Amino acid sequence: MPYVEGFGTWPFGEEWLWEAIVGCYLPLLDLLDGGAPLTLSLTPVLCDQLEAPGVFERLRRFVEGTRRETHEQDAAGLRAGGHDRLARELERSWEDYARGLESLERRGGDLIESFAAHAQWTSSATHAILPLLATDAGVRMQVHSGVGSHRRRFGSGWRGGFWLPECAYTPALLRELEDAGVAAVCVELTRRFGIGAREHLRPLATDSGVVLVPIDRSTISLIWSDGGYPANGAYRDYHHHTVHHHNPWSNDGAPYEHERALALAGEHAADFVARTIARLSDAREGDRPARGGLVVCALDTELFGHWWYEGIAFLEAVVDECSRQGLELIRLDDALERCEPELEDPSQDGRPASSWGVNGDLSTWSGPPVAEMAFAMRAAELEVLAAGARAGGAAARELLALQASDWPFMVSRGQAVPYAHERFEGHRSELARALRAGPDGDPAGLRNLAIDADRSSLLAP
Repeated sequence: MPYVEGFGTWPFGEEWLWEAIVGCYLPLLDLLDGGAPLTLSLTPVLCDQLEAPGVFERLRRFVEGTRRETHEQDAAGLRAGGHDRLARELERSWEDYARGLESLERRGGDLIESFAAHAQWTSSATHAILPLLATDAGVRMQVHSGVGSHRRRFGSGWRGGFWLPECAYTPALLRELEDAGVAAVCVELTRRFGIGAREHLRPLATDSGVVLVPIDRSTISLIWSDGGYPANGAYRDYHHHTVHHHNPWSNDGAPYEHERALALAGEHAADFVARTIARLSDAREGDRPARGGLVVCALDTELFGHWWYEGIAFLEAVVDECSRQGLELIRLDDALERCEPELEDPSQDGRPASSWGVNGDLSTWSGPPVAEMAFAMRAAELEVLAAGARAGGAAARELLALQASDWPFMVSRGQAVPYAHERFEGHRSELARALRAGPDGDPAGLRNLAIDADRSSLLAP
């Protein structure tokens, strides 16, 4: 989740955060509190927003005002047009928001505290594409700031899991990761080994001590692909919406039927677990069957409940199906304590950077449509480093905001492009202002972003 708190409202801005809290984070917390052994990475930039002063008062006003009123208006409009089934679906779906507020009240309005028992992995400060940063010092600030904020919020229980933004990896990152206490990262190695290869089921040990954990694209694609489960006709259509962006239709164009979709989520969960068992059974070592393995299915948290409306129900059913079908579901930190990683081939140090973006490379964030953004980020980083002690906290935080992967991603994918450009150019302008102001500048617009920013790397000679 990019830092949208305080930056715009409907259709782009804070609404993204409010919708994710109600549709994804609160229902997911209920599942985690029930004991589901899922591995949760909480990015520092999301926690910054959940921790911001006044954030839940604004969420409450959004739900009780904007969302209540727009549900009522769209339902009335549909009913006046003779679409009673669609109107009834909007009236039903409004209850999601009401339940979300009730859940938030039960938790005392404190999602950081609610997530504390489940916060296992962290990430860089603002979800920057680390291989695209210009300097080791820039990488160091992103990584150390992210780790520091996680430790401040969640204590000393961190076991070293670090989500590389967009799985963007190159061996050149290993030294800075190790220095920050990172023990394991997930990587996308489909280009290297090929989809379905057994190598994706074995962690890799590097000389630095950081373990590389491949994600399994063949398993992820059952969900995250054009033909994945969420594309089924019975599920709620995320893209077809009413005037105020509510979704009473199914993917097949018919009025949405919630019970039908929930039943399908259970069927897909059973299929997912069965296919994962088959994946483990089919993996081979030469001519011999492999001895089990570790299937890592990594997905954006906001997929569940927000983009894929039935996603939380699917996850809940997967937990049950793993028990029923005899597949061990285990948190990644616990799995890594039981796995003996294979030694990474040192000849791979010269390979190009990998990611889970298009083509498995970094082009989503540095290709022709966004090349100017990529160069501008690097130029800004060098400018801050050159300023040394004259670059205060305001400049450091604006640089971190500028480096977020979200802005080039939106442009490359054609999603909210004007907003992405507005945010990028805004942080670029504020960075220049902060450098002119010197070390006493105030990043007023950022409010709570990267308050744990570790500037020490920028001040090194």
